[in-house]
Amino acid sequence: MNQILAINSSISQRLLATIPDLLVNRSDLSDVPVPHLTPDTVAGIRAVATTKDELSAQGLSDDLSAELQEATILVIGAQMYNFSISTTLRSWLDHVLRPRVTFSFSELCPLGLLRGIRAIVIQARGGLYGEGPSKVLDFQEPYLKLLLGFVNADLLAFIKGENLA
Repeated sequence: MNQILAINSSISQRLLATIPDLLVNRSDLSDVPVPHLTPDTVAGIRAVATTKDELSAQGLSDDLSAELQEATILVIGAQMYNFSISTTLRSWLDHVLRPRVTFSFSELCPLGLLRGIRAIVIQARGGLYGEGPSKVLDFQEPYLKLLLGFVNADLLAFIKGENLA
């Protein structure tokens, strides 16, 4: 069965019509933000959880990572803030980019553990950053390409809405 995980975005009706067994799991990070990692919670994601706060962070990370691993298509709505992504999207990424769960380390390099997931990123930007002199200020797209590639997601497209301010 095909399944989409949509992070703060809407899905094209055409896509829903072409894949009859498609399930859509929507998560709006503005309505239900993922908490930022803190010194009290980070071990729940990056190490071995032992405290109540670490175990709570690990449980949330387990849930978010499971949603990601079940998806065959990931759609991310990424508005540009200060030339990069929002902190809410960053918190979600901090919880799902997890050693031994979505990536591992080999002797030579990191190894992405996601298989068969395709990513579409819909970008909203106030200015023009895809070309011209402001292109060097675009830390959003390269950053997302790096992180999605890090876990082995295949990038289908970056769709840009620019000059929206």
